[in-house]
This record gives sequence, structure tokens and C-alpha cells, in this order.
Amino acid sequence: MGPWWVSLLLLTPLCLLYRGVSGQPHPTLGASAEEAASIQGVRGSSVELACGSRPAPLVVFWSFTPLGSLIPHPVAVTNGAESKVEAGASALGAVSLQNSSLVLRELREGARGHFLCQALHVAGGQLHATYSYLALAVLVPVSKPQVRLSDPSPVEGTSVVATCAVREGTEPVTFAWQHQAPQGSWEALVGVTKRLLHLDPVNRTHLGWYMCSAHNAVNRLNSEGAFLDVIYGPDNPVITVEPPGFIEEGFWASEREEVTLNCLAASNPPSHYAWLRDHTQVHAGPTYIIASAGRTHTGLYTCLAHNSRLDSRTQTTVRLTIYYPPEGRPSCAVLPTLGAVTFVCAWPGGLPAAQLQWEGPQGTGPTAPSNVTWSRAATELPNSSVFTCTGQHPALALPALCRITLWEPLLSPTCWTTGTIRDQFIMLRCEWPGGEPPAVLSWLDGQQQPLGGSSSSLAVHLLQAQEDLTGREFTCRGTHPLRVPDPHCRLQLEAPQLAVAEPQVSVLEGGEAWLGCALLGGMPPAQLLWLGPQRRQVESGTSGYTLHPEGAQLHLRIRDADPARHRGTYQCVALNALGNSSQSVLLEVLRYPAPPNVTISRLTYGRHRREVQLQWAIDGPGNWTGFLVQRRARVPGPGAGAWETAASDIEPESRGRRLGGLDPGVLYAFRILALNHRTAGYPSEVKIPADPPFSAYPAVLGAAGTGMVVATVASLLVFQYAARHPETFPRLGQLLVPTEQSHQIRALREGPEAQAGIETAPTTPSSGPAQESTDAPVNVTITVTATP
Repeated sequence: MGPWWVSLLLLTPLCLLYRGVSGQPHPTLGASAEEAASIQGVRGSSVELACGSRPAPLVVFWSFTPLGSLIPHPVAVTNGAESKVEAGASALGAVSLQNSSLVLRELREGARGHFLCQALHVAGGQLHATYSYLALAVLVPVSKPQVRLSDPSPVEGTSVVATCAVREGTEPVTFAWQHQAPQGSWEALVGVTKRLLHLDPVNRTHLGWYMCSAHNAVNRLNSEGAFLDVIYGPDNPVITVEPPGFIEEGFWASEREEVTLNCLAASNPPSHYAWLRDHTQVHAGPTYIIASAGRTHTGLYTCLAHNSRLDSRTQTTVRLTIYYPPEGRPSCAVLPTLGAVTFVCAWPGGLPAAQLQWEGPQGTGPTAPSNVTWSRAATELPNSSVFTCTGQHPALALPALCRITLWEPLLSPTCWTTGTIRDQFIMLRCEWPGGEPPAVLSWLDGQQQPLGGSSSSLAVHLLQAQEDLTGREFTCRGTHPLRVPDPHCRLQLEAPQLAVAEPQVSVLEGGEAWLGCALLGGMPPAQLLWLGPQRRQVESGTSGYTLHPEGAQLHLRIRDADPARHRGTYQCVALNALGNSSQSVLLEVLRYPAPPNVTISRLTYGRHRREVQLQWAIDGPGNWTGFLVQRRARVPGPGAGAWETAASDIEPESRGRRLGGLDPGVLYAFRILALNHRTAGYPSEVKIPADPPFSAYPAVLGAAGTGMVVATVASLLVFQYAARHPETFPRLGQLLVPTEQSHQIRALREGPEAQAGIETAPTTPSSGPAQESTDAPVNVTITVTATP
């Protein structure tokens, strides 16, 4: 018997039903076409087709009829122990049998159709056939969608179609759209479910990313984003200014402030910007910065925006005004008027003009630009009232202030006069300083009639100098709104008067004299001066004169009084515009008494005749303050040389002087005078220096000194030799200095030039040569003293 499936094939005519014209199998054994079960499978996945519900059939046979075909095709057969899959079944996928079920893995679209399962069962000893009809639908997932734009860079106002393209997928396929602006997040486009998205007309709000999603019964996939670049603009530029300052004409900024002008014109692609000031380009770019705004920056500023893609341009113009405050601060002043006070506040300049306002203890005053005045009754203004003027300007963060404090001047007016232009005029001056407002002063004559006009704080009136003005009285009257009644001061014009301290002054020659002069009266104040004995004005610092002014006094100091120059009559003179006055002072310059006579007691040459030793003596009583030594050269021929000073400033107690600087080849004569301050006595007799007497004393002393030194050295050598060689001198007694040398030493000691002494240590005689030690020391002391 052959394979089991061969026998099964013999039964195939019994199992297959005849198909009708409709393509549907006719029911057999109670089965009908309406009993076919619908099953869905997804392409690429697995599906299991069950063959009825009865267990363990003897034989199972699966066949497949594709959609649109009436011919079934065998797929697989099994008897439970063995199975067989038709080779052509691979078009359905990976086919296998699992018991009686048909398993299709890696399902393909060709498996879409009807499957028939025929199974043989044994029941009650009889062979039964069962049929299972299955309709398999193979679903295809949607492929990844792709957004396609009809124009990726449309111009605003045109039409754009966006398509969500899907290559495959089982219908029905549903679509959804999302949009993301460049600076935003994804947003769903509600109500758009079609494959096509129509943007008609397109505008700048449509710019951004677009993404679509497609889904069916199997899956849902999203596309990648597609960018829609809408070309538009530029719009009219919008200009902003930092810091913001808005006025009706445009914008304003403060002087020396950094000003930033920003220009923005909506455009895609972004606009190119250019700034113009008064039709002249000043910057390229959207932001124009003025680092320090000045008054010259005031003007019209135009922002030009250019879209290079569309080659379109727009522009906007604004006016920028640079504000600057007035210079400095407000100036306050107060002016007295009849029974009232007027406050004036001014602060000119600036753009715009500063607003000024007065404020006082009783409230605020008026407001005005640049200049404001405010009048108040004097009775309402107590002393020390404070009034404030406030100036405000938009370019200043804080207001500027000036204050006025009302106060009456202290004391009363002060009057005085001066002469001017060589005393041709008399100047009446009146001063009453201080006060706010300043006091008003005016001059009145003796009949209380005004002289000229009035002025503040200081009043001046000129009178031509005349003698008839002597004795006349003038009054200066002061007025102030806070002082009642009006104060005044008076003065009377008069010629000068003076007096001297002493009419006669005596002073010793070379001394110091003081002449005093005092001004007793005079209006205007007089000028004091001194006239010398020659009737010439004394100038300070000349001829020993020094002037010492002290208020109304003028002292004349005379130093180193000299009878020839300073003795005589001096006059103190006082001058003013109305006249003059003078007083005389007699100055006597007295000489010192003559000193006593002087005689020369000794005049000898020194060494080499280059100096002399001079000694002198005083003859008789008297006063002296020093001595003067004179010399002159005795030249050959008639006459002699002129006397010249050899020594001066010699102390009065001196009686001798060594004079040097002589020429050995010139013979000199000397004389001496005693001095009593500036008075010189009679000169002494004239003497010529004498040569000193010859003296051998220095020669003898020199020879004796030389012999002493030689003898001392010889004695020292003998003592040293005897000490080191005692065997040569067995008996060493006391060494005595020879008599001749002793005389020389004595002579040297007594002489003034030098002296020397020799002292030897005593020695003791020994008992013999054998008892002496060769190493015993010998003490020798030599002393040499030289005296200059």
C-alpha cells in the first residue's frame, strides 16, 4: 500500500463539492456558505485558522480559494501523524499545521480569500465529514507618511497645498495635521482630516513646520516635519527709543545720556536696515547707539528696511530732541520796593525752559518758565524768613534750588571820606554791609537834600575840593524793609591838624634817633610825610631813613646818625583836600669825646721779615672802644706812600698785635690810633720795625740735643750687650752717665727748646761669674721728652 496521502487523494472527489455558477460551494452535510467565519490578519504577522471544534479528526484537509477565483487550491493535509504542505502554499506566507489548525506566519497579501477545512471523524462506528469555512482578510499597515509642499517658499498672499503622501495601507486611512511656529510648540490643526491641506491665501502665520499623521485599523505613523518658509515684508518699521521719552513731536533724551534707537520691520527674510539723520546715513543695522547725546543730535531720524528677496523697501521717520538743562543753578534775588519786597528767580537757557516756582513760609507762589517774580508786603515778612525757588527740568533727576533768607543788616551805616586825583575831589563814602535784601543808602547835605541817587550797601558821592567845604556836615541815610526807623551816619569836613612827640631830639654819632608825628584831626583823612633838613621828602630805605606808619602816627627812624647828613630841622606835614598842616623837629647829632693818645713801645721784625711784632701803651685817661693800626711803604725818593689799614677791630683791652703779609724787600713804617666809637684820637709817632738781637741759644741747644741722643743710643747698646754676655763683664757695677753728658742734659732741661732724661735701673754686684745666670733680665728705661 502506498503513502497515506495517496489514499487520501483518492477520496478527494468525495470531499470536494461541486461549485455553482456563483463561485460559492454548495452546502453538504448540512453546511452553508453563510456559516463562513471572518478572520483578520496583518501582513507580516501570524494568524491561526482553527478547523472546527471536534477533537482528533482522522484526516484534515485545507484548501484556499483566492478572492475573485472559483477554483480551490490544496494547501495542506494531515492524518495526525504526518502532514503535507503544498509547495505553492508559500504564496500565503510560512504555512504549517498545528494539530488540525492551519498556521500562517509572515502573512502575505496573497492569503486574502476563503479557506475550507474538511475533516473526517469516526463517530458511532461511522465515518463523518465536517467542513469549516473561513474568510481571511489581510490588513496592510500604513507606510510612513511624507509631507509634500506645492511651494516650500511661497510669497504671502499666494496659494499653497500640502499633501500627506502614504505609499500603502489598508483603507480606510485617516489623516491629521500639526503646525509648529518657529518660536512655538506643536499645535494640532483642528478639523483637518484630509490628505490635502489647502492654505489659500498663505500668510506669515502659516510659516513654520508642518507634520501629518496617517492611521488605519492596523497602525498610526507620523511624518517628518516639512518647513514652509513664507516670504513677506518688510512691514513699516517700528522705532523705539531707550530710555523712553515721549513728546508730541516724537522722542526726547537728556544731554550726555546714552540713547539707543531700535528699528524693527517684520520681514522674511529679515530686513536690512539703514539709519539716516536729516537725510544723511549715519549707521547700518537695526540698532543705532548714540554714546553721549549732544545738542547737535537733535533732528529727524529715518529707518529704512529692505527685503532682499522681494527687493521691497519701507521706511519710518521720527524726531529726536535732545533736552539739556540751563547752566548752573537758579539765581535768587530780592529787591526792596516801597513797603514791599519783590523776589526774583531766574534760570535762563535750557531746552525746554525750566519751570520755576517760589515757596515761602505762608505758602507757594507763582510758577513760570525761566523767570518768576513774587511780591510780598514788608509787614508780612519777619526777620530770618526763608524763601525757596525750585527749578525743575526733564533732563534733571532732582530739582535745583536756590534760597533767600531775609535778614536786616547789623549795626548802622558807616561814613568816611577820601581824597582822589591829587586831592582835587573829595569822595563821600557810606557803607552798610549785609542784609537781605541789601540796604539802600543815599547822601544828604546839611539841609537834608539828597545828593545824587541811592545805591545798595555802598553809596559814593564826589565833591570838588574847595576851602568853603570846611566845617560843612553831610548825612548818609540807610533804609531797609526790616529796620524801622531808618538809621544814618554823619561826618564833618575839616582841615588836618597834627602834633610831634618832641620838638628837639639829640643823638650821639652812629646812634639811632626816632622822630614821632601824630595826626590829631582832619576829614577827609590826611596824608602824613616827613621832610628832611634839605626840605625834601624822606623816602624809606634811603640814607639810613625808615618810615614806620602806625594808624594816625608816622615815626621816622634814623640809623647810624651822621652829623654831616642827618643833623638839622625836620618837618612833619599833614595834607588833605581842604589844606595842610606842619610841625618842625630839630635833630642834633653829637660826637663822642676824643680817646687818649697811644705810643708804640716795641716794633720788631719776625722771621724772614714777613711779619712784625707791635706793642703799644696808652698815655693818659679817657674812653676808647678799639685801636686802628696803619702802615705805609717807604719808597726811595721824595715823599712816602699813602697810609693803609694794617689792622682794625682791635679789642680795647689788647696791647699787642702780630702783623703779617709784608714784603721782605719793602721798608714799612707803622703808626697806631685809639678809637672812641667813630671818633679817632691823635696818631702815634711813626716807627720803622727793628731787626731782633742775635741769639746763640738755639744753636747750643741743638748741639747738646744731638750729643745727648748719640750718647743715649751708645749706652743702650752697651747695657744690652752686658746683659746678654755676663762672662765678658764679670763685675757689672752701676753705670753712671759721664759728667760731660750730665751737663748737656741739664742744659737741655733748663732750655726752652727741648729736654731729655735717662733713667737706668740699679744693678746689684754679684759674688762671681759662676753664680750669675745668663738668663737674668736687665731693666733699662729710656725716656726722651721734647719740648717745643
